[in-house]
Amino acid sequence: MPPGPHGYFAGGAGDEITLRDNVAAWRRLALRPRVMVDCAEPDPSTTVLGRPHRHPLIVAPTAFHALATPEAEAATARGAAATDTVFCLSTLASTSVVELAERARTARRWFQVYVFKDRAVTSAMVAAAVEHGYEALVLTVDVPVFGTRERDLRSGFALGDAAAMPNLRAAGARGTTTLQELGALLDPSLTWDDVGRFASDSGLPVVVKGVLTPEDARRAVDSGAAGIVVSNHGGRQLDTVLSGADALPAVVEEAGDELDVLVDGGIRRGTDVLKALALGARAVLIGRPVLWGLAVGGEQGVARVLELLLAEIDTALMLAGAPRAAELDRSWVQRAPWTAIE
Repeated sequence: MPPGPHGYFAGGAGDEITLRDNVAAWRRLALRPRVMVDCAEPDPSTTVLGRPHRHPLIVAPTAFHALATPEAEAATARGAAATDTVFCLSTLASTSVVELAERARTARRWFQVYVFKDRAVTSAMVAAAVEHGYEALVLTVDVPVFGTRERDLRSGFALGDAAAMPNLRAAGARGTTTLQELGALLDPSLTWDDVGRFASDSGLPVVVKGVLTPEDARRAVDSGAAGIVVSNHGGRQLDTVLSGADALPAVVEEAGDELDVLVDGGIRRGTDVLKALALGARAVLIGRPVLWGLAVGGEQGVARVLELLLAEIDTALMLAGAPRAAELDRSWVQRAPWTAIE
């Protein structure tokens, strides 16, 4: 990939401390396996938002897939569909809500919502998602302004033609657009009251993405959210916040069974997925690994990345003596005695 797009996908905010810790934090956890358990038929299935999922992987919403391959999000969604993985389309996608539904008809789809200052644009996108069979809205709440991403500043990364991105075009973007100019289109006045409005207006479950504290988990419950994603935006927003692995236990403890808790950030192995489930997550979102698969091999590359992770999950379930993922709990993990390996 060219340095600009690669840096955009790979980079984080500030000194990239949180970016690195997202991966390291899972490695600071050790698994506590059981032996002499019948593991002949591992079952990685889970339930999210009241619907059965064959496994706990979801493709995270990430922007501008046309920077990785000309087929853009359609290739990602079809690769996800090959492994029965839900694909979450970003508002900042290279592909519109309607186009994706037409080009990836077999994919299970969620829609990630950034709220534009022109809220009529956002309402139109949500209405299209409802009409075209998207199963949930993922409201990203940690971007009142874009974080300071120094890789992008150094490379001068900008969208060559923002109008080629359907949702940005609808929001008024034209020509070469920097991330700062893109961020200026977003509405920083978003509040918890908006969660209930999105749920009632759309009739879809709303998942709040960007929760890192039990205080906000409680607010999500009270706002009527159906789920939350424990997320620091891939280390791309506020540097030196907690990793998903470190923030997850307290959020789960506060939310209890009142809504579904998911997590993202730094998940690279099947063992990471097991740790997340043991800490109380119902599912995990995978971001950068999918993008790298997309850049290398398009639709097939995405499917291959997910196949590798799914095979690792089955192996980890069997070796941990936990054949049913839904039965994992905190007794399967502990703080590791070693320092996380970089």
